[in-house]
Amino acid sequence: MNNEKRDLKLRTKEFALRIIRMYAALPKDAVSQVLGRQSLRSGTSVGANYREADRARSKAEFIAKMGDCLKELAETEYWLELLMEANIVRPTRISALLDECRQLLAIFTTIINQSRDRA
Repeated sequence: MNNEKRDLKLRTKEFALRIIRMYAALPKDAVSQVLGRQSLRSGTSVGANYREADRARSKAEFIAKMGDCLKELAETEYWLELLMEANIVRPTRISALLDECRQLLAIFTTIINQSRDRA
């Protein structure tokens, strides 16, 4: 496995762990828990989908699974924004996680575009 793949595999796993820790620290009221569960589901699925993409049997399957990663990241960004804008999580506590989400969005977008160009 090349370094780029290994780094992205570790990075998506660390992102999932950060999402898990954020969810565990949320208030226990209904709104916080609903928004938190949504971010937990989408944020932890990025790494799982990336691992599936890494084992794709074809270029089309790879692009489709990477598209799933992109979709889950975009959804996670939305839930994180809601948590912040609803004043459930202070911006200072969530900004680094939101930044990582946006960086991963940019990385996955670039990978998908390059893969399509090569297909």
